[in-house]
Amino acid sequence: MLTKRIIACLDCDAGRVVKGTRFLDLRDAGDPAELARAHAESGADEVVLLDIAATHQGRGTLLDSVRRTARQLFVPFTVGGGIRSLEDAARTFDAGADKIAINSAAVRHPELIGHIAERFGSQAVVLAIDAKLSRTGHRPVPHSPVPHNSGYDVYVTGGRVATGFDAVAWARQAEELGAGEILLTSMDRDGTRSGFDCALTSAVERAVSIPVIASGGAGSVGHFVEVFRDGHADAALAASIFHFGVQHIGELKSELQRANVPVRFPC
Repeated sequence: MLTKRIIACLDCDAGRVVKGTRFLDLRDAGDPAELARAHAESGADEVVLLDIAATHQGRGTLLDSVRRTARQLFVPFTVGGGIRSLEDAARTFDAGADKIAINSAAVRHPELIGHIAERFGSQAVVLAIDAKLSRTGHRPVPHSPVPHNSGYDVYVTGGRVATGFDAVAWARQAEELGAGEILLTSMDRDGTRSGFDCALTSAVERAVSIPVIASGGAGSVGHFVEVFRDGHADAALAASIFHFGVQHIGELKSELQRANVPVRFPC
């Protein structure tokens, strides 16, 4: 069995790490470079930095924050937020990212997934999906081989705008277009520490053959065990429980190992 990855997430606004609940009520959590280094030293397998205000504010990623953070890291580093073109992606890679995450721009211009994958490789393209339980029907995802009826809507612009796309169908289409990984965030669970949405994670995992990162709701070791066993996630991402000292990553991995979840420890 492949080892499961533990990923630390840095949601950034104006160059600072912030964290809220269900994408609202943000509070300051610290400096991204300092937190990234601390999380990597604690045992994080990867670090993700998301400039959560870039798309809403109509600007590009704050590349200075990316550069400062990249200099502190010795683990894979993914960056998202404000990446709208192949040129934006190239600048982000040049600033130190190993992978880029795209969300809003991919929904509006799906061909961007393929353009970035063709130039930098599918392994460097992460499709970020912000999903929320649906209260309405879905409009078809163009050319998707998956029926649009999972019950989860895709949101863009930092969770502000509903697309009408079905999350599972969109994940499958993104894989067809060249995405190498799915970063799947449950907006309903985000920041609640009530557990990952295993039903959502499992539905996406069954629809695609690329790795799925579960995000939103981490609050205890048990939640990680559940999302790996029941949600079949390849990786699990958390933010606030790491930032605010609720859970040490090394201790989390030890507990996961005792629960027979395979994880990677430093050599």
